[in-house]
Amino acid sequence: MYSLYYHITNNASFFLEKLLEKRRDKGKEDPERYVEKKAIITEKRPDAPLIWVHAASIGEVRAALILINKIRYEYPAIFFLVTTGTRTSAQIIAKDLPDNAIHQFHPLDHPVWTRTFIEHWEPDLIFWMESELWPNMLATIKNENIPTFLINARMSPKSYRNWSLLKPLATEMLSTFKKILCQTKIDAQYYKKLGAGDVSVSGNIKYSSAPLNYDTDSLTKLKLSLNDRKYWVFASTHDGEEEMACRVHKILQKTYPDILTIIVPRHPERRNEIEQACKTMGLNTVLRGQNKSLPTDDTNIYIVDTLGELGLFYRLSSIAMIGRSFSNDGGGGHNPIEAAQLDCAILTGPNTQYQKQLFAEMLATGAVQKTQTEDDLLSALQTLLSNPTECQKYIKAAQEYAASKDDIIKRVMDNLKPFLGDL
Repeated sequence: MYSLYYHITNNASFFLEKLLEKRRDKGKEDPERYVEKKAIITEKRPDAPLIWVHAASIGEVRAALILINKIRYEYPAIFFLVTTGTRTSAQIIAKDLPDNAIHQFHPLDHPVWTRTFIEHWEPDLIFWMESELWPNMLATIKNENIPTFLINARMSPKSYRNWSLLKPLATEMLSTFKKILCQTKIDAQYYKKLGAGDVSVSGNIKYSSAPLNYDTDSLTKLKLSLNDRKYWVFASTHDGEEEMACRVHKILQKTYPDILTIIVPRHPERRNEIEQACKTMGLNTVLRGQNKSLPTDDTNIYIVDTLGELGLFYRLSSIAMIGRSFSNDGGGGHNPIEAAQLDCAILTGPNTQYQKQLFAEMLATGAVQKTQTEDDLLSALQTLLSNPTECQKYIKAAQEYAASKDDIIKRVMDNLKPFLGDL
């Protein structure tokens, strides 16, 4: 089956090239750099030990940066090659990547392109983050006998069912990894059932992260612009959630006429459709934009359509609703630890299956409130806005839960140090 997959993709270069060009023309690929996905490389390999870290998109990037910064602190001579797949992830990582790291786009899974990539970079160690499994790249890595680790590994029930139908292929791919360090016990069980070898549970690295960065001058300006107004943030929203925020806002206005709802969309490129939806509902809307426009006294909805400012708005607001938990795509949830670290009382909708264990733990400790319906969300917001003591209770519980996760990166490093010491 592995050789069949190789044969099929070896004859797919024309299709893949056309796909990349189509995505480029639609603005989904960087027009200056999309050729990196064909393993056309202009950067030179540094003359130093090199670890290749692959982090497919935004969530994986944040976990990867925690690990990279920990390693570079203890092993300053090591360089990093960091690959991602999405244009947005590249923009985010460009601001946070250390000096001893190079960013490239991961090549598409064509056997010639994967060989070219590995032969150029010659990584000494490889860390793949979370869940992406590319058969041709893993076959190339295995042939070169490069020590490779799947870190922060996760697998959804749907992915497990799909890979179970291709178990021989899955087992062969997973044999590339010396160790698989999983986020949860359920993830570990899935990988073991698919035939993986050395599997253990380390926890989710994201929960060992430092708090999200924010600009203190921007925070001061925002606070001055808001004066004594009530406000709350709906973070990392997806389709359907912005309209919900507007409906909730209109009811909250009856009690708090000058309340401000802050929407931070997961994908800022949706700014125009979000703005239009808010205006259709009769609400005054301001886009933050690259000029960092501030809300005015008559602003109802403030749309934060900038990258890398989520930490700023978690620090600003004492109430944070976590997005993709009410979204039209069925949800799944985003990481609430980031809000917990920056002193928020945290709310979520019913659909948190991508963070199932995390939300279960936080619910058990009172670190988050789950709302099942739009009316539940409205009721929870009314309580938190009107009762500072109740709000502070949830903030404290969230802070304590976040602090309990600080040992995860140590467990990951304990697994990696025998190999890092050999570089």
